[in-house]
Amino acid sequence: MTKPMSLERFPIHLGLGARAVPQPEFTGLDWYAAYAARNAADGNEARLVSLHSFSESWTSWERHPLGDEAVICTAGEITLIQELPDGPPRKTTLHAGEYAINPRGVWHTADVGSHATALFITAGAGTEHRPR
Repeated sequence: MTKPMSLERFPIHLGLGARAVPQPEFTGLDWYAAYAARNAADGNEARLVSLHSFSESWTSWERHPLGDEAVICTAGEITLIQELPDGPPRKTTLHAGEYAINPRGVWHTADVGSHATALFITAGAGTEHRPR
């Protein structure tokens, strides 16, 4: 067994062959490019598991062109905003214990009133960001 690690600081890569690989400490948006390079051999079926706490709304949009993303609220309240191709933006408010799916390729962001923590299971390869 490995030593306990903070999921918020050290995300987990779920790779081919049912491997779970602790990742280097998360340092911000630039971290994702290095993650993709480290784990490229696992291709589109790999998943990134991360935990993030927020005290304010996101300042950017993101999308995951290679797969869906599960967002599980573990504390507080977070409102996901999805920019769907066939209509107006969809807002979904999550409370602790609730989840929603960001579909493959859909731009999404989030609003946070005071505080929220969420667990993300993401098809991380190819993730794109743009300013909000």
